[in-house]
Amino acid sequence: MGMSEFYGHSDRKASLATIAAALEAGVTLFDTGDFYGMGHNEMLLAEGLRGRRDKAFVQVKFGPQRGPDGAFIGMDARPTAVKTALAYTLKRLGTDYVDLYQTGLDPAVPIEETIGAIADLVRQGYVRYVGITNVDADTIRRAYSTHPVTALQFEYSIMSRDMEQDVLPVCRELGIGITAYGVLSRGLLTGSKGDRDGDIRSTYYPRFQGENLTLNEMLAAALATVAESEGISAAQAAIGWVASQGKDIIPLIGARTPERLAEALAAPLRLSSAALAAIEAAVPASAVQGTRQMAH
Repeated sequence: MGMSEFYGHSDRKASLATIAAALEAGVTLFDTGDFYGMGHNEMLLAEGLRGRRDKAFVQVKFGPQRGPDGAFIGMDARPTAVKTALAYTLKRLGTDYVDLYQTGLDPAVPIEETIGAIADLVRQGYVRYVGITNVDADTIRRAYSTHPVTALQFEYSIMSRDMEQDVLPVCRELGIGITAYGVLSRGLLTGSKGDRDGDIRSTYYPRFQGENLTLNEMLAAALATVAESEGISAAQAAIGWVASQGKDIIPLIGARTPERLAEALAAPLRLSSAALAAIEAAVPASAVQGTRQMAH
């Protein structure tokens, strides 16, 4: 996502070099969305994967609607919209199938209808697996009853743990894997203030605003201290914490340069129980200020 918009300027050559470095390092899962840069991200990924599509598991999010000015203007997950969106995605990606196709809940459309449409695409060979994003436990059950759901995408980090209450237990009951985004809390855990040109974080995310930011930066500093004692960076500690929560959880890494990618890939996949306890003591969920979602 960050290669196309939201987090300030991103360098095209660096983005393509990062995709190449990921493939070289054995990374197989690539996550994109048709609304990231209004198609820009899919076309960028297509270029990065050219001639190597068979090396990649490509998962795509769809549904959010945007205007010409980039504003988010709603959600459309009607069956016809599902199939139209995929048709355009396949063209932009330069592929004849996507590995995992996923969306959230459209309040105007029963989740069963949306999942049923993706299931049709599975039967037709255009999609391999069905996914879902940012929904509650009941919606996951309803979706799964329509067609087996392979993966849920949800924000999860040492700062964002609400998934643990109801969503994660249901996923584990049903055998649904998790791709966790925001593992660095959108950069908050690694010192970002979200105030660069073209960066929406300080404008839209309460955790990056005013006193919330000041207090959250203290938590980030505490994490950095624990990380240093473990001989790793704050980013590696944050990634390692998420990876250590279970083999069914894959941290999504939003690296935009080969250097940041290399740092992320060097993160431990399993931290010791002592390190996990120290991280949780440094960043207790109750101490985090501001909601994780965009302010409306």
